[in-house]
Amino acid sequence: MRTTRVTVAALAAAAALTLTACGGETAKTGSVTQISGGQNGAKAATVLDRPFAKPELVLTDTNGKPWNLREQTKNKPTLIYFGYTHCPDVCPLTMSNIAVAKKALPKADQDNLQVVFVTTDPARDTPESLAPWLRSLDPAFTGLTGDFAAIQAAARSLGIGIEAATTGPDGKVVSMHGAQVIAFSPRTDEGYVLYGEGTTVDDYTKDLPKIIKGENP
Repeated sequence: MRTTRVTVAALAAAAALTLTACGGETAKTGSVTQISGGQNGAKAATVLDRPFAKPELVLTDTNGKPWNLREQTKNKPTLIYFGYTHCPDVCPLTMSNIAVAKKALPKADQDNLQVVFVTTDPARDTPESLAPWLRSLDPAFTGLTGDFAAIQAAARSLGIGIEAATTGPDGKVVSMHGAQVIAFSPRTDEGYVLYGEGTTVDDYTKDLPKIIKGENP
């Protein structure tokens, strides 16, 4: 079966309508068609007909230093995910799946692949709290935090909706965010492949060798 292709406009519309509340609930403001996920034999990868430009984003890494997304990942295969460390399910599972799949790569490819986790809850996800959370998954993963408005704007430029964290009646803080992972090509530095939250370890294991080369999965 061929890899799914969608237009950027369709992707942006879907992302604007669907946000994930880590904890197993999905908030929707409208009806959208599923555009990714490895269910029913379909490939998990969604190849975009018009790739996204890499956001101009400078945040703070887990060492407390400025980290320029464009400069630090230039000409490198890169996966970017927006989530938060207090998420009980979707975020840790997504990052764990990527970490496991990455270990199946040759050492040189592991070293070349950039995996960037951008928090959607910067008030709680400080450099000090991000560091051990990511280290438990893969010490080479990059964690970024900083100004929420800048993070939100960068996510939206990639068709991913996020909202400021809120506190519910039960006192729990919830961060609503799109659960997509976007892969950027080392050839063009553009985001050209999207993965939904249903993507498995096997999906990433099959696709990462091609992502690293800038090829379509």
